[in-house]
Amino acid sequence: MTIFHDVPVTGFSGNELDRADEIRRDPAALIAMRARPDARWLVLDGLNPVVRPGDNPTILWAYRSDVPHDALSIFLGVGPDGPRFAAAAPSDELVADFGGKLLDARAAGALLPAREAAIVAQARSIIDWHQRHGFCAVCGGKTELSKAGYARSCIACKAEHFPRVDPVVIMLAVKDGHALIGRQPRFPKGFLSALAGFVEPGESLEEAVRRELWEEAGIETGRVLYLASQPWPFPSSLMIAAFAEAEGFEVRLDEDELEEVRWVTKDEARAALAGTGDFLAPPPLAIAHTLLRSWVDED
Repeated sequence: MTIFHDVPVTGFSGNELDRADEIRRDPAALIAMRARPDARWLVLDGLNPVVRPGDNPTILWAYRSDVPHDALSIFLGVGPDGPRFAAAAPSDELVADFGGKLLDARAAGALLPAREAAIVAQARSIIDWHQRHGFCAVCGGKTELSKAGYARSCIACKAEHFPRVDPVVIMLAVKDGHALIGRQPRFPKGFLSALAGFVEPGESLEEAVRRELWEEAGIETGRVLYLASQPWPFPSSLMIAAFAEAEGFEVRLDEDELEEVRWVTKDEARAALAGTGDFLAPPPLAIAHTLLRSWVDED
């Protein structure tokens, strides 16, 4: 396998905000940031962002007065245009009064500039985590937001809880100019993608890649080569893309996980990526697209 020298660009990455950890830990500094005239809020309604539609869609950055005072609000960071926050709040007024549009987060990720899609990923993952963690895993007591949204503190036992990211390996087994792709039962007919699975406790990334390929397709693999990673805010995963050298072509399908697997050539994958192949390839937003694109373009 060739080592890729250029770092691929993946969807939901490219966040240019300074996350300013020193502000998160300073309540007075945070209050000052919220009060600045250039402070703005990304509104998420049902975990979906409000955007400003048009030929060049952008996030609709709301003023503090447009966000209910009791809304769940987190600090995102500081950008060239000022402090940026996110809030879980209704979108009706922003849509009616400011021409905003509520978009599914996946659709927004595909339409927004990369740096803004990355901000949506950051906001969605953290707000979703807060909405799921209202009670302490230690004592069962109620928790409250702390550190500007990057922690929750138990009111009863004072335990601190922090947002977690779930690592997921996504990989292509490759051999002699072929790559293995597959389709889960929930995927549309004709859609094929890289195989993937969660990293388990006490497991390295390389071990997870080899285990998943063995469990899902019966493929034994040797060397594993890391390619790139991608934040995936559904709800909060980190997709870790890799190639693995397969030791053979024979597959043994786990029908609970996959409905179909197929070895494809670079020409077949290249045609699918161009929209002219005999299977549907992952869209550019997905790191599976990056995997296939990097494989067909390698030296």
